[in-house]
Amino acid sequence: MRFNRLGASGLQVSALCLGTASFGRQTGPEQAHRMLDAFTDAGGIFIDTADLYQQGAAERIVGDWLAGRDRDGLVVATKVFRATGTGPNDAGLSRKHILAAAEASLRRLRTDHIDLYQTHVADVLAPLEETAAALDGLVTAGKVRYLGASNHPAGRLQKSLDLARQRGLEPYTALQPLYNLLHREVEWELTGLCAAEGLGILPWSPLDGGRLTGARALDAGPHAPADPPRARAVVDTLRSVAAEAGRSPGQVALRWLMDRPGVTAPIIGPHTEAQLADCLGALDLSLDPVHTARLDEVSSGPLPYPYDLLAEFRDRG
Repeated sequence: MRFNRLGASGLQVSALCLGTASFGRQTGPEQAHRMLDAFTDAGGIFIDTADLYQQGAAERIVGDWLAGRDRDGLVVATKVFRATGTGPNDAGLSRKHILAAAEASLRRLRTDHIDLYQTHVADVLAPLEETAAALDGLVTAGKVRYLGASNHPAGRLQKSLDLARQRGLEPYTALQPLYNLLHREVEWELTGLCAAEGLGILPWSPLDGGRLTGARALDAGPHAPADPPRARAVVDTLRSVAAEAGRSPGQVALRWLMDRPGVTAPIIGPHTEAQLADCLGALDLSLDPVHTARLDEVSSGPLPYPYDLLAEFRDRG
């Protein structure tokens, strides 16, 4: 397993991160523990969860597995926005909710610290100053080591980073966005922002919920591609490249993403041990530049305004 530095921080994480969104739903506790064992046996140290997943059940499953293991040898990430309650302060990024949610995650994970604590989505109602101060307080108290954001628009993420810099608060170290061959919108602004600000990129749904492997229909489920003909062309090209490379489509899709500029570790979300084994197969894959170019071209898609205009002016020479 290769290890990458998380953005501009000194934290080293494995080149793949094991996501746990299926734990407690498609994947029961015993199978989840076997998958965690297999992932760490393969050299993985980076595990991502969230208090939202199955109303805390995924965190509890990870916490039960963590007990008795080398906690300091692992990087455990979780996320905050909506917890298990239904009260008016049981969601969002207010100081009250962040502090309560962090304590609840620590209990479920059965640990005294969270390595990477991420705001699950941007909260347009809570003041940025309040959110930033609450997160900084968790780092100062030693309950959190690093901070990350997920599902944040570029403007709000930049404002959060600027605010932390101006006030001497702990900044975000990573961004967790939707990013894969069918969804490259993150490249319009966010990847450039991350490069400029030193944030590592942790793509979620790197196989687009199974659409890239054929496990899910292209038009099924959330985040379905807006351009079905283009999506079909992407999948067809991916299958062709995979056949030529002698690998599975999932391995090729993962390797393409791992090689994108700024990507630290895609967050894989296998439901079974067989799916996990297939994902791990991407680690020793080296894509032919011709194959990469084909995937780049078919997945690029048309740029919306104003990015199309900016590209036209950029390429005018």
